[in-house]
Amino acid sequence: MNRNTSHTEHDKALIFEIKGNSLDDGPGIRTVVFFKGCPLSCLWCHNPESKKSLPEISFDPEKCVGCDSCLAVCPRRALDRTNPMFVDRTRCTVCMECTQVCPGTALSPVGRYLSIAEVMVEIEKDLPFYQTSGGGVTLSGGEPTLFMGFASQLLTMIKERGIHTLLETCGFFDYSRFMELLYPHLDAIYYDIKLFDPGEHKRFCGVSSETILENFAKLSAACARDNREILPRIPLVPGITATRENLGSIARFLKGLNVQKVALLPYNPLWLSKLPMLGQPRQTGLSEEWMTGPEIEECRRIFSDFSIV
Repeated sequence: MNRNTSHTEHDKALIFEIKGNSLDDGPGIRTVVFFKGCPLSCLWCHNPESKKSLPEISFDPEKCVGCDSCLAVCPRRALDRTNPMFVDRTRCTVCMECTQVCPGTALSPVGRYLSIAEVMVEIEKDLPFYQTSGGGVTLSGGEPTLFMGFASQLLTMIKERGIHTLLETCGFFDYSRFMELLYPHLDAIYYDIKLFDPGEHKRFCGVSSETILENFAKLSAACARDNREILPRIPLVPGITATRENLGSIARFLKGLNVQKVALLPYNPLWLSKLPMLGQPRQTGLSEEWMTGPEIEECRRIFSDFSIV
C-alpha cells in the first residue's frame, strides 16, 4: 500500500476550495475544506480538479472576453487560440501569471498552498452559522488523509473552538496513522465504498478495494465502541458501481458488520464539463445522463434492510 505520506508533515496543504454555507456534507450549515490530491483515480470522479497533487490552471472559454492579456504575459507562450484547449499543458509551468491578469476569471488557479492559520480565518467567518444550525467543518477532497499531519493540527484547532468535525474519505490510508492523528478529533466520518471486487476496483479506481474494506471494518468497530458516527456512502455509477452484483456484495459486507445506515449517491453527469477546462479529454463510455427515478429505486431496493439517507 502506498502510504502517501509525502505531504503529511508540511506546514501548508494544497487546498482547491473552501466552500461555506454547505448543506450537503454533514449536519447543519457547514464549511467544507477541499484538499487537492487523491490516491485513487476513479474513472467517474465528480471532482476531477481534485485528483492531482499539484496546482493546475483551469480555462473556461465561456468566461473569456478575448482581451488577450494572458497571451502577453505568458513567459512560455503556452497559450494559443488555435489550440482547442487554449492552454498547452506541456509548456505551461503553472506560474499563474495569466490568471492574475485575466479580467473575466476565464483562467483561474486550481489549488493553493494554505497554512492552518489561513484556513482557520475562513472557517471562523462561519462560526455563527455552526452555532445556530448545529453545523460545523467538513474535510473533503480529493483525499484529506494525504495531509494527515496538517489535518490533525487543523482538526485540533477546530475542536478547541467547539466546532463539530467531519471527514469525508475514500478509505485508502494507513490505519494506524489515521487512528493516531485524525480519529481522536473527529465527530463523524463519511466513508466511500465504491466497488467491492478488488479487481474491478483496481480497474476503475486504480487501486484494489482490499485496504479500503479492511479499514472500514476496523473503523466501523471503533466507531461503534466510541458511539461515533460512520456513514458508508456508495456512488451509483450506471454500468459500473450501480449493478446488482456490486451493490449486493456491498450490502452483505455492511450487514455482516452490523451497519444499519447507508448513503446512496446518484450519478451526476455535470462533472464531464470540467474535463476540457483542465485540458483533459472527455471520458468515453460513461453516461452523460442523469439516473432515472426507477433506476435509483432499483438500487435502493437492494438496501431495503438499511436506513438510506
